[in-house]
Amino acid sequence: MKDSVVNFEQVTFSYQHTPVLKDVSLRVNEGEFVGIIGPNGGGKTTLLKLMMGFLKPTSGSIQIFGNQPLNSLKSIAYVPQTARFDRQFPISVMELVLSGRLSKLPWYGQYSQIDKVKAIEALERVGLAKLHGSTFGNLSGGQAQRALIARALVSEPKLLLLDEPTASVDAEAEADIYKILESLKGEMTMIMVTHDLAAVVNKLERVILVQGGAISLTPAEVCEHFAVGLYHGPLIKISS
Repeated sequence: MKDSVVNFEQVTFSYQHTPVLKDVSLRVNEGEFVGIIGPNGGGKTTLLKLMMGFLKPTSGSIQIFGNQPLNSLKSIAYVPQTARFDRQFPISVMELVLSGRLSKLPWYGQYSQIDKVKAIEALERVGLAKLHGSTFGNLSGGQAQRALIARALVSEPKLLLLDEPTASVDAEAEADIYKILESLKGEMTMIMVTHDLAAVVNKLERVILVQGGAISLTPAEVCEHFAVGLYHGPLIKISS
């Protein structure tokens, strides 16, 4: 049996007096590529924030690599949606990716040659090495999302968290992103929030449905009316 990377035990979380998650127990094992689905406001992003230790559960326990989330941050990388990242900030693609090495900087705060080599390697991995000197804000939506993936990869994570990485990109860019993620299978554990039915059915090994609680499903157990049900319910049909 593979080692547990993420382990939630009876986790409940509320924003002030508004419950978001209740009695969530889930486990993600080493090397899995897992999707998180559910309606807007159902708790998907909250779940990621709990994994990173940015939020603390109201009750229950969370372990990441057997430790408290904040003690495991150096093993975690997060990829936000491009739309949630400030594209107007004056930074080059290389500088953006190097920022993923901040936790590895020495006390005097200067990037080493190794950091720069790792950044180029990450950019090569996502097909953007030739654009390392370009301004991040000038990239297309798909290129910007790949740059953010490179920024995550340069930290050499064991757990990669992705928040709808194909949102607001065209079909060609989406295919490029999934090709990158497919190439990472087996190298790290990946957890991806998504609304993409095709990804759920064809690319993910397992799906966690988050709607107040959390249910683990195989892609085959997701209702054929997923695209409608995701927002209107019922969300799923589980075989008896």
